[in-house]
Amino acid sequence: MIGKLAVQCGPIAIIDDDLAVRNSLKFTLEIEGFAVRVYATGQELLNDSEAAQYGCLVVDQNMPGLNGLDLIAQLRDRKIFVPAILITSHPSRALRERAASANIPIVEKPLLTGALMDGIHHALARPQSH
Repeated sequence: MIGKLAVQCGPIAIIDDDLAVRNSLKFTLEIEGFAVRVYATGQELLNDSEAAQYGCLVVDQNMPGLNGLDLIAQLRDRKIFVPAILITSHPSRALRERAASANIPIVEKPLLTGALMDGIHHALARPQSH
């Protein structure tokens, strides 16, 4: 059954350098009824003129080049305030604090529970603050 939020929101963007993670998340989210776009790097998303149209971003923190929080900061500098969820393994205290100060939730890998889906639904349901 397709969720109501999946129908009402823009596509979900997955930004992760790991092809297996991108494909797995894409498959899972499409089963939930979401339209999904995938990017291997943060720069690919920054180059997409439609980046502001996404319903939610699922962003890996540890990517070559631009990391996840820096990508989100650059989007916000461009006045793109799409809700974002950071995914990472073993986040440090400093990373948790930086993400919290930017109001970015972290979901820890491996993504074995429903935490990511819960985070996406929460992000889509809340009003956005700039």
